[in-house]
Amino acid sequence: MPLRQALTLPNYGDYADPRTAIRIAQAAERAGWEGLFLWDHLAFVFGMPAGDPFVLLAAIAASTERLVLGTAVTPVARRRPQVLANQVATLARLAPGRIVFGAGLGGRPQEFAAFGEVDEAPPRAARV
Repeated sequence: MPLRQALTLPNYGDYADPRTAIRIAQAAERAGWEGLFLWDHLAFVFGMPAGDPFVLLAAIAASTERLVLGTAVTPVARRRPQVLANQVATLARLAPGRIVFGAGLGGRPQEFAAFGEVDEAPPRAARV
C-alpha cells in the first residue's frame, strides 16, 4: 500500500523530548495518519535541544503499531556508514515493514563546521 499521508516533525526544540514525540505519534495513529517522519539535525549547534532521530524513532516504534516511520533526510556524510546501517537495521527489526530511510547530503553547513568537518556540499557528496 502506498503511503498517502504522513506527518513530519523536527527533532529539536520541544520535539527533542521522546515523550512528546511519542504522544504526537500515538495521536497521529489514532487519527488515521499513515506515517511519521523526523528531521535529522544537530540543532544544539544553534542553541536548541536536539534529540537523536533514531532514538526518537525507536521510542515511537515501540509505542505505535501501524505508523510508517523514518527520517525525512539523514545527512549520511555526517554519520559513520556502518553505525548508521546498524541503527536502521535495528529499527527495522523493532518495527518490521514500517521503516523508511531517507538519505541525502543534509542541509546546514554549520552542523558540519561546528565539529571541524567539511561544510561544503561537493566534498560531502563524495563521502555519500
